[in-house]
Amino acid sequence: MPRMSRQAAFWTVGAVFLLLLAASAAPTPLYGVYQHQWHFSTATVTVIFGVYALALLASLLVLGRLSDHVGRRPVIIAGLACNAVACVVWWSAAGVGALYLARALQGVSVGLATGAIGAALLESQPPGTARAGMVTSAAPTLGLGAGALGVSALAQYGPAPTHLVWVLLLAAFVAGILAVAVMPEPGTTRAGWLRSLRPTVYVPRGAGAVFAVALPATIATWSLSAFYLSLGPKLVSGLLGSTNVMWGGLAAFLLAGIGSFGAVAAARVTPTVGVVAGCTVLFAGAALTFGAIAASIPALFLLGTGIAGVGFGATWNGAYRMLTADVTADDRAGLVAAIFVVAYLSFSIPTIAAGVASQHYGIRDTALGYDAVVAVLVAVAAVRTALRRGRNGFGGAAKREITDRDEAIRRG
Repeated sequence: MPRMSRQAAFWTVGAVFLLLLAASAAPTPLYGVYQHQWHFSTATVTVIFGVYALALLASLLVLGRLSDHVGRRPVIIAGLACNAVACVVWWSAAGVGALYLARALQGVSVGLATGAIGAALLESQPPGTARAGMVTSAAPTLGLGAGALGVSALAQYGPAPTHLVWVLLLAAFVAGILAVAVMPEPGTTRAGWLRSLRPTVYVPRGAGAVFAVALPATIATWSLSAFYLSLGPKLVSGLLGSTNVMWGGLAAFLLAGIGSFGAVAAARVTPTVGVVAGCTVLFAGAALTFGAIAASIPALFLLGTGIAGVGFGATWNGAYRMLTADVTADDRAGLVAAIFVVAYLSFSIPTIAAGVASQHYGIRDTALGYDAVVAVLVAVAAVRTALRRGRNGFGGAAKREITDRDEAIRRG
C-alpha cells in the first residue's frame, strides 16, 4: 500500500486533531433541540457535557502513553473509530441515556487520541521548525469554535438537525481513518504497554510554586470555555430573545475560535508575558460581558466574548508553556497529567454547578456570578504571575524558550 510523504502526514494528523475537537463541540448548538424534544432540565445539559470531560480525563490518564508502546497510527485510528461509533449513537439517539453514552464515547476518543496526535505532530514536523507547537496550540480551540459554528448553521438551516450533522461527521471520521492508515508510522514501538496503563500524576519537586501560580489561570480558562460550550446557547438565546441556534454557535466561536489566534500570538512571546497579557485581555472581556448581561445588550456581549476569546487563548498557551518549560523529560508525563486533571475537572465541575444554580436563580444571574468568578481568577493569576516574573523558576524558562525559538528560526 502506498505511503504518503512526511509533510502530508503532518498535515493529515493536524486535520484529524481539528476534526476530533470540532466533533466534540458539535452537540453545543443541539442541546437546546434535544432539550425541547425530551423535556430535560438545564442541569441535565451540563451533566451530559460534564460526562465528556470526565471520560476524556480518565481515558487520557489511563491510555495517554499507550502510543509510546504500540505506535501512533493504531492509537489514532482507535480514537477516530471510537468517535465514529459515537456519531452513530448520536444519530440513533431516542432518549437522554443515549446522549450520556455518546458524550462518554467522544470523551474516550479524544483522550485516547490526543497524546498520540501530539507526539505524531512532533515526530513528523519538518526538521528545524516549530510547526507542531503551533498546530497543537491552535487546532483545539479552532476546532471547538468551528465545530460549534458549523453545526449551528446546519441545525438552523439544514434538514434533520439532529441527524444530518452526525452523518457528515461519520463520513469525515471514516475518511480520517483511511488517511491515517496510509500514512507512515512516525513513532517507534517498545515493550511494556500494560505497565503504561497505570496513571502517573504528580507535580515534580521544584515545580510546585509555578503550578500554584498557574492554577487560577488554568481553572479560569477551562471553566469559561465549558460554560460557553454548554450553557452559552441558552444564555445568548435569552439575551437576544431569539430561537435561532446560530447565535449560540457564534458565541462559542467568538470565544474558542478566536482563542486560537490568541494562542498563536502568545506563542511568540515568553510564557509569563503571555499569561499576564492574556489575563489582562480576558479580564477586560469578562468585564464587558458582565455589563452586557446585566444591561441585556447582546451586541456588547458578543464583543466582550470576542475580546475574552483572545485572552483565553493567550492565557492558556502561556500557562501551559510556563508549567512545562523547566521540567525534565522524566518528569514531563506526570506533570502534564496533573495539568490536565485540573483542566478537565475545571471543564466539568463548575459547569455542572452552574447548571444546578440556573435551576434556582435563572441563567442570567448564574452567568453573572460565573463571569465574576472567572474575572477574579484571571486577576489573581495576572498579579501572581507578574510578581513572580524574573525569579529563577520563570526567568530561566523564558530565556531558554527564547533561545530555542531563535535557534529553530535560524535553522528553518
